[in-house]
Amino acid sequence: MAYTIGIDYGTNSVRSIVVRCSDGAEVGTSVFNYPSGEQGILLDANDHNLARQHPGDYVEGLETSVVESIASAKVVDSRFSPDKVIGLGVDSTGSSPIPVDSQNEALSSKPEWRGNLAAQCWLWKDHTSAEEAATITELGREHRPQYLAKCGNTYSSEWFWSKLWHCLKVAPDVFDAAYSWVELCDWVPAILAGVKDPTQVKRGVCAAGHKAFYADDWGGLPDKEFLSLLDPKLADLRDRLYEKAHDASEKAGELCDEWAGKLGLPGGIPIAIGEFDVHYGAIGAGVDEGTLVKVIGTSTCDCGVVSASKEIADVPGICGIVKGAILPGYFGVEAGQSAVGDIFAWFVQRVLKGDGDTHIELTKEADKLKPGESGLLALDWNNGNRTILVDPLLAGLLVGQTLHTSQAEVYRALIEGTAFGARMILARLAEYNVPVDRVVCAGGIAEKNPMLMQIYADITGCEMLISRSAQTCALGSAVSAAVIAGSEKGGYDDFKSAQAAMTGLKDISYKPNTESQAVYNKLFALYQKLHDAFGGVSSEDLGNVMKDLLKIKDEVRG
Repeated sequence: MAYTIGIDYGTNSVRSIVVRCSDGAEVGTSVFNYPSGEQGILLDANDHNLARQHPGDYVEGLETSVVESIASAKVVDSRFSPDKVIGLGVDSTGSSPIPVDSQNEALSSKPEWRGNLAAQCWLWKDHTSAEEAATITELGREHRPQYLAKCGNTYSSEWFWSKLWHCLKVAPDVFDAAYSWVELCDWVPAILAGVKDPTQVKRGVCAAGHKAFYADDWGGLPDKEFLSLLDPKLADLRDRLYEKAHDASEKAGELCDEWAGKLGLPGGIPIAIGEFDVHYGAIGAGVDEGTLVKVIGTSTCDCGVVSASKEIADVPGICGIVKGAILPGYFGVEAGQSAVGDIFAWFVQRVLKGDGDTHIELTKEADKLKPGESGLLALDWNNGNRTILVDPLLAGLLVGQTLHTSQAEVYRALIEGTAFGARMILARLAEYNVPVDRVVCAGGIAEKNPMLMQIYADITGCEMLISRSAQTCALGSAVSAAVIAGSEKGGYDDFKSAQAAMTGLKDISYKPNTESQAVYNKLFALYQKLHDAFGGVSSEDLGNVMKDLLKIKDEVRG
C-alpha cells in the first residue's frame, strides 16, 4: 500500500492531498489560504495591472498544508502511515517568477526587501509588463521568429522575460540584488530538496518552454545576442539561470532531511519535476491525444497533447507548443482565458458587494432564463485576452442593457461571454488540426455550477465531461510522483498505467441542447464581430449588433 502527496499552488491558496496509488483515492486533504494582501494577492491601488504574492506564504503554506493533509489521511485511512509515502509532486500558477539570492532564498525574505512589491513573486496575472511584451514580440519577429512561432507568435505580459525586463526598468535595485529568478513551480520542489544554489535548481520544461522561450532546438534559453537587444543585464542573467530544462520523466530531487523533519515524512523520497497547475491538472484529468482538458477557475487554461512522433503546426495566438511540457513523449499544447471565475467574482463582490450566497441566488435566477432572452452580449476580457489576441490592453464589454436589465441577466451574460471565448479557442485549434475528440473539465466551477457547464456545452457544441477528482491539479502532481517513484516502490513505470489507475471521470456529463445551440450560434456570430472589431483585427461596422440582439431577444420571448 503506497501513497503520494500532490501540492497545488493556486492563485489564492495552496492545497495538499494524500493519494492512494492503487486507485487514486484522495484520503487526506488540507487547504491553506495565503495570509498576505487581498485574498493572498498583493495589489497596488494605483495600478490595476499589478499582482504579486509574498513567497513566505508559499513556505508557510507548504508546511501547514502537508502536515494537516497527513493528519487527515491518518483519520480517513487506517492503512495509511507517513512511511508509506513514496513521492511528492508540486504544481503552481505561472508564469510566476521569484527573485532569489545566491542561496536560493526569496529576496523578499530579507528585511530590507520585505515590503517591496518588486521583490515579491510576480504572479501569473500581473500585467504590468505589457509594453515590454510588445517590444519582445516586435524584436522576436524581426530577429528570432522561431522563438515566437512556438508560443503563438505573440509574447505575453504574463510571461517570464517581460516581467524580468519590467522589473529591471522600474526597480533596478531589486533586479541587481537578485542573483537569479526561479519559477514558483520549480522553486518549491527545490526548497523541499534543500537546493541552496539557484543554478542547481532542476527546472521543468513546462515553464521554460511555454513562458521563457526555451527549446532544445536552439540550445535552451534565448541566446545572449537576442537578450542583449532587450538589455545587456538580461543577457548577463542568462548565465545564472539554467542550461537544461526537463520533462516529467525526471525527478526534481529528493526530500532533504530538514523538510523531512518538518513534514514528518521519510527523507530521500523523490520529488517530481515541477509543472504548472493546469498541466498537471491535464494529467489528473486523464489527458491523452484527442482530449482537451479545461481547468476552469479564476482563469481558464486549455491543455492537450499530440504525439511527438507527429508533425504539428505552429498555432497563432495560443500559449505555445512545447515538447514534453505535459506528458513525456508528447507536445504539450496550451491556450486559455485570462479571467473566468475572476469575472463572476468581480460582478458579485465589487459591483454588487455580495458574497458566496449572492453567487448561488444569481445562478438560480439566471438558470431560469433562456438563451438570448436577456438581449445581452459580453466580451470576456476583464483581465485582457490570453488567446487568441494575446493582448492585455483589452477590457470587458457588455452590450444590450436596457432600463429593465436585471442582475441575473448580467450574470448569465458574463458566463456566456466566457463560453464564447472558449468556443473561439476550439475554433482556432480546429483550424490548425489539433485533435479535439472530447473535452474534460476540471476545477471548482466545473464541479459546482451545472448551469455554467450546460451553457458551455450549448455554446461550444461539445459534450462537457467532468474529471472525477475535485482536486485535479493536485491529483496530477500526485500521479507524477507515483511515476517518479516507480513500480518497485508501489507506484508506476509510465504515465499511461498511472492515469488508468489513479484518474477517472464523473458519471455526469453535459450534452449540447440543439434548441439552445441554434440561438447561441446567432449570438456567437455577433460575438465574433465584437471580438474582431474591439480586438483590432477588423474594421467591420457594428451598427447592427444591438438591433440584432433585440431581434433575438424578441424571437426567444415569442
